[in-house]
Amino acid sequence: MEVLTRPSPVSEAPCGELVSLVRRYCSLIESSTRGRLHWLPELAVLLPRLHALIAPLSAAGLGAGHVPPVDLDARFELFSHLRRLLADLDGYWLEFDLASEGREAMSGSLADDLTDIYCELKAGLCAYDEDPEWALAAWCAGYELHWSRHLLDAERHLSMLIADGRL
Repeated sequence: MEVLTRPSPVSEAPCGELVSLVRRYCSLIESSTRGRLHWLPELAVLLPRLHALIAPLSAAGLGAGHVPPVDLDARFELFSHLRRLLADLDGYWLEFDLASEGREAMSGSLADDLTDIYCELKAGLCAYDEDPEWALAAWCAGYELHWSRHLLDAERHLSMLIADGRL
């Protein structure tokens, strides 16, 4: 693990709010096991707030840590669960998808986005109590390397579902 710098006092308040949002995000995803989509509207509000907090921290160079490994079996199990639960709310079009090929050509998946974000955030959250600086660095590194695109895509898709009256 690389040496990390301690966040400045200016960033402590946003870091505290970030941890609260991460805890809430993980809690919402974990509540999906009840088999209803009651948590999606709250998630649609939470994701932009999460984005607003993680992006400046990442840009400040706090991502000097490494990204923790992910349990691929657990990740696939969560993805499969969310995909079944979201059903027709899951898929969305990405830039290079061919609409002429029908809905099967949609390559965007809200279940995939939510799963990847969850796995990254949960790994840091599990380490947070023991080493908050490492957890913050892992979240920032993961954001830079991987889940920033998932976050944007999930925000966009949830916004479209709301605009279309489907959520």
